[in-house]
Amino acid sequence: MSDVVSRLDVLKTYKLYVGGKFPRSESGRVYEVTDAKGEWLANAPLGTRKDARDAVVAARAAVKGWSGTTAYNRGQVLYRVAEMLQGRREQFAAEVALSEGVGAKKAAALVDAAIDRWVWYAGWTDKVAQIAGGANPVAGPFFNLSTPEPTGVVGIVAPQAGYGHSLLGLVSVIAPAVATGNTVVVAAAADAPLPALSLGEVLATSDLPGGVVNILSGRTADIAPTLASHQDVNALDLTGAIAADGPGAAGGLEVLAADTLKRVIRPEPDPFAQDWTNAPGTDRLLSFLETKTVWHPMGI
Repeated sequence: MSDVVSRLDVLKTYKLYVGGKFPRSESGRVYEVTDAKGEWLANAPLGTRKDARDAVVAARAAVKGWSGTTAYNRGQVLYRVAEMLQGRREQFAAEVALSEGVGAKKAAALVDAAIDRWVWYAGWTDKVAQIAGGANPVAGPFFNLSTPEPTGVVGIVAPQAGYGHSLLGLVSVIAPAVATGNTVVVAAAADAPLPALSLGEVLATSDLPGGVVNILSGRTADIAPTLASHQDVNALDLTGAIAADGPGAAGGLEVLAADTLKRVIRPEPDPFAQDWTNAPGTDRLLSFLETKTVWHPMGI
């Protein structure tokens, strides 16, 4: 008689990541996530407009504490996230391979690039003020100083396409926003949300305060308009939106954002041509910063 006992696999139940917790979708509904060949991978929560509003509340509540943290400490916290990502490298490589239909070697390289990019942005936290601020020359006995400050809550439509979009692209839009003291609400790639939802588990076990990053899965057309029109969202990154006019596309979302004067990053015309392994530069670091200028009389 065989000693081998058959067992059932323990299938993972993915959840949203909001306010440092893992709630089910308000709708109670899920949708099927498939791999590049159409094979079932998992059920992901189907986020709703109510979930998006709840995430904005959590992000707003976290702004004061996160933006008030010293830049050096923010860098330490973000570096800790990279450490946690490194510890789960194999899991993320498997999820990226299935989500994007790439081989194991390419998937591992994309995960390594995502870890390295997180470290890169962590290193910028206490340096960005040196390129975004400075002492301004004035005619008179005054000091005139400009310093960058975070914009506040940033709504992000994560990359939905392009080489490396599911994790590396996701990190490339989240990390610069939080490195500069903002909090974010992210609509993950609808067809490849598993790396994003697993990233929420990493963030929850790091030192990042709850509410700084909030991750929603589901139909982008359901989530993005809420973020674009919400009065408590200060800026919008439409990298993953369709570059067209109309409801749910970038043009329609910009119209919604205009009512509250949001800063907006527009998507590339062809997101499928986006290669997220390219060097990021500092543009995203500077996109969601406000400049405060202070005049101060010189002492005698």
